[in-house]
This record gives sequence, C-alpha cells and structure tokens, in this order.
Amino acid sequence: MLNYGRHFIDNEDISSVVKVLKSNKLTQGNLVNKFENQIKKKFKSKYCCAVSSGTAALHLSCLALNLNNSIVLTTPNTFLATANAILYANAKPDFVDINFKTFNIDTIKLEEKIIYYKLKKKKISAVIATDYAGLPCNWIKLKYLAKKYNFKLINDNCHAIGAKYGGIDYATKYADIVTHSYHPVKNITTGEGGAVLTNNKKIDETIRVLRNHGLTKIKKNSQHNPWPFEMKHLGYNYRLTDFQCALGISQLKKLNKFIKRRRQIAKIYNKEIKGIEHISIQENQDVNNHAFHIYPISINFKKFKITKNKLIQVFLKNNIKVQTHYFPVHIQPYYKKNYNFKKGDFLEAEKFYGNAISLPIYYSLKNQEVYKVLRILKKNLK
Repeated sequence: MLNYGRHFIDNEDISSVVKVLKSNKLTQGNLVNKFENQIKKKFKSKYCCAVSSGTAALHLSCLALNLNNSIVLTTPNTFLATANAILYANAKPDFVDINFKTFNIDTIKLEEKIIYYKLKKKKISAVIATDYAGLPCNWIKLKYLAKKYNFKLINDNCHAIGAKYGGIDYATKYADIVTHSYHPVKNITTGEGGAVLTNNKKIDETIRVLRNHGLTKIKKNSQHNPWPFEMKHLGYNYRLTDFQCALGISQLKKLNKFIKRRRQIAKIYNKEIKGIEHISIQENQDVNNHAFHIYPISINFKKFKITKNKLIQVFLKNNIKVQTHYFPVHIQPYYKKNYNFKKGDFLEAEKFYGNAISLPIYYSLKNQEVYKVLRILKKNLK
C-alpha cells in the first residue's frame, strides 16, 4: 500500500534508540538537551524546548502568550490541534479564509478581519499561521500586520520543517513562537513529539516550567529537603523521552536528504500535473524552498465524470491511499455547536476541501510508484 505519507527508519535510527533503552536514563536525561541544542543550531533559534507532541507545543505556546479571554485568529485549513490549542488557553478562536491559489491564510482577508474587530472595539491578541503542506506563508506581510496592529505571531511550522523563506531559519525571524511536530508522517520523526522554538528568553522559560507540571527548583534549599521543587503554576506532563530524542537526533542528520527526495518527487508531480486541465497545485511554490510534508492538488470535479469519493476508492483498489487535508475546522460539529460557525462562512477553505486530494510523497517512494499514481490519476479524470 502506498500511503500519502510514511516515515523512514534506518539502522542508525534503531541503534540510537536501542542504546538509550539499554542505558539507565530513559527520560529526563542528557539527550533531551542535546536534541534541543541541535534543533536550535539547525534552525538558528536562540531557544528550543522539546515537548511530547506538536499539539503540546501549540498549547504551551498559547499559554506562554497569556491569551486568556482574548481573540486569536487562525486558518480553517489546518489540523484540529491548531485551533484546539486556542481553546485550551481559554481564548476565543476565529478563522480567516485561505488564498485559493496558495492554500495558506489570506493576508488581505486577515487585515479585513482585524479591522472588523477593531471597529467593534475588540483586539486581536495573536494569529496562528500554518505553513500549509510545507509552503511558507507570506511572512513579510504577516510580520507587517503584527507590528501595525500589535498582535503576537505563532508559526505552526509543523508542515514546513526544512522549508526556506530566504533561509531555513526564517520561522523565528518572523514569528514570536514557532512550533514543530515530529509525528511519523512529518519530515523527521521522534514517533510522537514536538518542539517550541523562540528567540524570547521569557517565553522559553515559561514553556519549560509548564512542560514539567509547573515545577521550579527552589533556589535556597535546605540540605535536609529531599525534594527541592515547588509548583507555582499549573503545568502539564509534556516531556519528551530520551529514546525519542535519540531518534530525533539521528533523524535530523537525514533531514536534508529527506527534503531533497521530497522535492524530486514534487518536480515529477508538478511537471505531469501542470499539463492536466482543471487541476491546480499550490502557486508560489518554488520547489527549492518548499518542504513538501504533503503534496495537495485541487481538482475541479465538476469538470470530470468521477466524484472525489469515487476517485479515492479507485486509488484504494490500486493499493494507494490518498488523503484529504483538511476538513475545515469551522464546520467540525464542536465548532459549529459551540461557536456558531456554519457552512459558507469560509468559502475558499470549503471549496478547497471539496477539491483537495493529497498524493503520496515520502522519502522511500520510488519513481515508478510516483508514475503509477499519476497514471491512475490521469486515467480516471476524463
């Protein structure tokens, strides 16, 4: 079965994990700090805090910015965790539609939404922008708007690990906080895991405390006190294990070749799909800068005899599992019920969902398998 995404684990990865499993420290050992330092070095951030998942990274980021009872904007074209993290921080989520050509948050509509709230004398405290599929958002415009309207920027960078926007270190140059996910289908994996990157020392210190139950070490400690910690804040168990960090360290060494292969596959797709009428790919996607966590295409099914669901079933019959990213968050039952969103609120995201299919793309995918996907796609779009 060809999946839309897949991890790649080699003997070096396995040996790294086994070494830790045979050691005395499975968690809270030296490898967590080593992994954090290597992430900092790779992506040129001042601080990095490894956590248990990308969701944990988003949750702690929202808490660190103290978004309580404020309005936070994000895109409806993202995984649920992006919006859910806003709720976890007791803030109010609202959405901004996507640009149908890039599938990323539309910065023109973002400013319109900010002005709408401003006229109601309500302030936007933060924006969470997702680099969808691995294509960086318009971060120059986002940073300009953040300064103009005085809000914080969180880059949900989970799709774009290894992407470039001027450089691979773009994320913390523009955003106050950057979140990573190392889930198995991401560009590198620790199994489950994530990280928060920032150039702000106070934010990093807050996240580190909240990651570990809110505990801080007592500076003036009696020698008779066997447990020199105290809890001043309500925290969580969002720590990452040493054996996961060992895997992360090993995977990080391969990130460049992982990205190189993904870009090679994307070039094949781009070349073949550009010649098919009524199918579009992400615009502004310089292949040399895109991270290609996923490879989404938009098919105008009204122009073809086959429906989206039937096409997905055809792929499955040929042992290919394509996917849709994403069902718009605002029309998930929970958000409709509790926040009064409805179908039709964000038309571009909804239209994209109706058209979108993510084709297989991962390091070990062979060229002949890529062409098999393309043959089936072309054969059934008539």
